[in-house]
Amino acid sequence: QVQLVESGGGLVQAGGSLRLSCAASGIIFSINDMGWYRQAPGKQRELVAVITSGGRTNYVDFVKGRFTISRDNAKNTVSLQMNSLKNDDTAVYYCYADVRITTTRQSYDYWGQGTQVTVSS
Repeated sequence: QVQLVESGGGLVQAGGSLRLSCAASGIIFSINDMGWYRQAPGKQRELVAVITSGGRTNYVDFVKGRFTISRDNAKNTVSLQMNSLKNDDTAVYYCYADVRITTTRQSYDYWGQGTQVTVSS
């Protein structure tokens, strides 16, 4: 129905930068919020950043000033620019989107498959 495909993860040294991207496709009528979560080994999945369809953003405290979320509504994409990366940022990052589908016009949450980000000392 709806697929989210992430790209851009990898290995980076502490203090470095990475950019994650996520593209949504399928039976999309419109997308409300889009965002990024992450899950480190042995920990619960946690919110990183979210952006509304109007461009309003919200970040958790531990990434404020370092990460920037953006989206392209025409392309149904969301990105996360991550700067000044720390060892604690190591995790699998998941893209999500609150999508209103064309068939029923109902909204559902969809998730990407996850992309690994590893920050080394």
